[in-house]
Amino acid sequence: MSTITTSAKRVVSIDILRGIIMIVMALDHARDYFSNYRRYDPLDLEHVNILLFFTRWITHFCAPVFVFLAGTSAFLSLSKGRTKKETSWLLFTRGLWLILLEVTIVRFGWTFNVDYHLVVFQVIWAIGWSMLFLSILIFLPMPYITVVGLIIVFGHNCLDSIHAKNFGTNAGYWNFLHEQALVHFNTAYNGFFIYPIIPWIGVMALGYCFGTIFKKEEKERNKWLYSIGFSAIALFIILRWLNIYGDPHPWAVQANGTTLLSFLKCEKYPPSLLYLLMTLGATITLLPIFEKMPGKFGRIVTVYGRVPMFYYILHIYLLHSMALITGLILGVPTTVFTANRALFDPNLQWGFPLGIVYLYWIVAVILLYLPCKWFMKYKQQRKKWWLSYL
Repeated sequence: MSTITTSAKRVVSIDILRGIIMIVMALDHARDYFSNYRRYDPLDLEHVNILLFFTRWITHFCAPVFVFLAGTSAFLSLSKGRTKKETSWLLFTRGLWLILLEVTIVRFGWTFNVDYHLVVFQVIWAIGWSMLFLSILIFLPMPYITVVGLIIVFGHNCLDSIHAKNFGTNAGYWNFLHEQALVHFNTAYNGFFIYPIIPWIGVMALGYCFGTIFKKEEKERNKWLYSIGFSAIALFIILRWLNIYGDPHPWAVQANGTTLLSFLKCEKYPPSLLYLLMTLGATITLLPIFEKMPGKFGRIVTVYGRVPMFYYILHIYLLHSMALITGLILGVPTTVFTANRALFDPNLQWGFPLGIVYLYWIVAVILLYLPCKWFMKYKQQRKKWWLSYL
């Protein structure tokens, strides 16, 4: 009986966290499509806008939690009667499926074109490769998987001094693994590796190991969650303060009073150790709270958390369509939204102040609720094999 109770609470807390992350993620993508602040990076401390900085910074929690919980979900699937062999096959085939999704359905959602002269490899791509890696790794004893994950997450910043240009014609392989860059496959076709895979495969491996905590009784489980979460936060503060390791960009005192922002600004592409400690530490600490989150808010957020891939794909198409329709109403050329300009042109004269961006974000999240609720119930009522891939 206690195992069933623990499992039920575990699922709720994870779904609530994932649901919150999905909602916050939509804010970042609403900013991509609707903001008029394009010339500078929102985290650029020389041209800082405090509200814009934190609008971008808070969304940094999304990718790590998304990948980490994908690993946790893989472990929890073993509790649903699957063998390791079955779980491995699901991870392997789902990884291939996600890689295919990234370069087809997801790509079209972002661009509204089929011009493959530029292909952008983002978070779904990284999750797909991480699942392929994990599909092999799960056959090892759990302590070995933990060690592998820790070595990758804690050690990959040792590779920061290695650059793709040192590999000559093979530079693209290093960009695929560890250094973000635009890669020219030939004179006509290019790939932008936004999410190099090395750190992410470690994040998912640790997420898989993290799933073992949810087999413990509530009191012991929460002790572990708080210990891991607060330890990660403390380690982030210590390492960041000392500027000795964990991020390629040391923080510095800022003349314009943005020193705290410099401290919080950690590298995401690829995610540095400090970036991961900061984001995952904070969210792990919140899980015991989410386990007991009552009321309507928890139930609403859970809807988004139980259909993350469905939500992810749908929210891209929705936000892009809203931008296109708004542009048509205002007389903006459609090529702004079908030729990658809305995402990549820093000189584009299009967009709105941040308050309007937030309005579009809220409207999009509300519009997504009923489709997500329908699909959540559809998955609950039908045990079809292909639903495991959505």
